[in-house]
Amino acid sequence: MSEPDGTAAGFIDPVSMEEDPAELFAGDAGTLEAEVRRVLVQLLRRKFLLAEKNPSQWRTLLENQQIIESRMHDLFVRLVVDHDRGVAYKQQVRSMELDVPILLKDDPYNRAETLVLVHLRTVFQRERGTGETSAWVDIEELEQTVLTYFDPFDLNLARRQQEVRNAVQRLVTEGLLAEESAGRYRITPMVEVVLNTEKLSELNRWLREQNEAAA
Repeated sequence: MSEPDGTAAGFIDPVSMEEDPAELFAGDAGTLEAEVRRVLVQLLRRKFLLAEKNPSQWRTLLENQQIIESRMHDLFVRLVVDHDRGVAYKQQVRSMELDVPILLKDDPYNRAETLVLVHLRTVFQRERGTGETSAWVDIEELEQTVLTYFDPFDLNLARRQQEVRNAVQRLVTEGLLAEESAGRYRITPMVEVVLNTEKLSELNRWLREQNEAAA
């Protein structure tokens, strides 16, 4: 028996792949739009997504947060969206009750990077405490402060300075610093996420102990 339009009952004409608007490449089985997929990939690839640096992607994230969060949960990864600081980042889900495969590998900061972070966090906290909305540092200031924690008997100053500059470059790449002009950097609110007050206190205590031992 046929339907009035001549189509066999229960039969739907297949739509060719070329006419499928949701397909982005041959064999694409995904359901997200291209922009949403790009945001998902950025969140998985990079440590942070900053609203200030990527306003378009931030808007896409907020408009599609539930589905992006669902996709990340499928990978045992938690999405954190900090609206006050304008930052989104991911966390590895860990559980004592559930066997969770670890997708995100910890990429710890080395000594120079940690020392730079502690100084940045201290400066940021101090400036915010005085009512300032932004905080800046110069590369010379960073070097002068951080190098005081290095081995005083290490006479290779150029190598130590390069370690500090490499540390600064990594933090720029990760969005914790933004270079405003040559050698001058603005500290972003991300530094508060990486080093909360408790962790900052622990590191400051450790640095004091290291200095006392060296003395």
